[in-house]
Amino acid sequence: MALPEQDGLRWKDTLFDVVPEWTREPSVEAIEKVCRQQLSIPPDESCEVVFFASGLFNKLYKIRRANSDSLVMRVTLPVYPHHKTRAEVATLRWVRDNTSIPVPEIFAFDNTNNNEIGFEWILMELIPGAPAHTRWWDMSMEQKVAFTKQMAKFQAELCGSFQKADSLFRNIGTLDICSTTPDPVKDSKAVAPGLLVSHEFFMGDHLHYDIPRGPFRSSHDWLRTKLDIILRHQTAVLNSSEDEDEREDAEDISAVASKLLALVPKVFAHLQTLEEREPETTAAVYHHDLHLNNILVDEHGEITGVLDWECVSALPIWMSAKVPKYLEGPVREEEPHRETYGDLEERGEDSLYFIHRMEYEATYLREVYKARLKELWPGWPLEEGHAEIDLFEAIEHCDGIFSKRVGRWADRVLDGDMVRFDISNST
Repeated sequence: MALPEQDGLRWKDTLFDVVPEWTREPSVEAIEKVCRQQLSIPPDESCEVVFFASGLFNKLYKIRRANSDSLVMRVTLPVYPHHKTRAEVATLRWVRDNTSIPVPEIFAFDNTNNNEIGFEWILMELIPGAPAHTRWWDMSMEQKVAFTKQMAKFQAELCGSFQKADSLFRNIGTLDICSTTPDPVKDSKAVAPGLLVSHEFFMGDHLHYDIPRGPFRSSHDWLRTKLDIILRHQTAVLNSSEDEDEREDAEDISAVASKLLALVPKVFAHLQTLEEREPETTAAVYHHDLHLNNILVDEHGEITGVLDWECVSALPIWMSAKVPKYLEGPVREEEPHRETYGDLEERGEDSLYFIHRMEYEATYLREVYKARLKELWPGWPLEEGHAEIDLFEAIEHCDGIFSKRVGRWADRVLDGDMVRFDISNST
């Protein structure tokens, strides 16, 4: 299936997914020029640009200045031109002003390719610390408990449990900067949910689908659109592929997605017609990717920064019933003991002992997280959010290797058996 190219971006269809590729490299000289302009660095003062890291959509460069803290220039592919960069700036500003979560300060940005670098960019603070993943093994359980309680506090703040102004929203979408804002870098008050900037809305040719893009008035409309994207993609595969296996997979996924589509009005039964679909829930900023590589800590295990706010959106409040990604996984209540695992490497991440130890700790820390969040936020929708979370997780997994498992779960629920969705359960 032919995929469209965008300025500086090409989509590559791999065996399992579609991935973005750079058609040209950002110029270090151009990055230096932009930094000198934005920071008013004179020609006789040093401004060193060094490649720092890369992500799926970005390349990061460390900016070193004489007698000043280092900064980061984040150069990004135009996967969702204009909107993704604006949304990330709006989200970071809002989080800094409305919570105690340590996120980088924004100094300047350009949400167009019409600049010296030729790509969208954000110039931001470089937060100190190391990814928690690199220090987790050496942290004590006491430090991990304190870490997890702090993450629960951050979630409570995002959901407005401390009665901060403008903490909750009435629509589902990614925060955007209002066009009338005089200084979009500094003013976080004039933001509101806008177009939803999420992977499924722009990967490959999805940016060209004629679909609602937000802000969404209800969970019902949002989840129906997610399923519509899946169905459109599988239809495109059926129309373009001559591979029988691909066509069979597309037919199977379409059938499962159709079952889930029938479940949406059952889960959100109070929304019957378009005219009745008033905003049925509050929405809150929800970070969907809180794994240990996105959380920075100091040498004492204390959190110094939370990263990767691109594609973070205001989602229904029931999404907060999910625990952070670093706490997900199988339940293991019995503590593993090193001496029972033979000659396996203690620190090897593929070793059985390491895996079981992480599962045991995550099981314990999940309860710590839930208890602390419930303490900070008595109204936390932990119990009543299960039906919505189950449907959301089923939609997230219905177009991959778990599609048959999702289909079996959907059949049972459609038959009236309100069984929980568990991706680890093969029944």
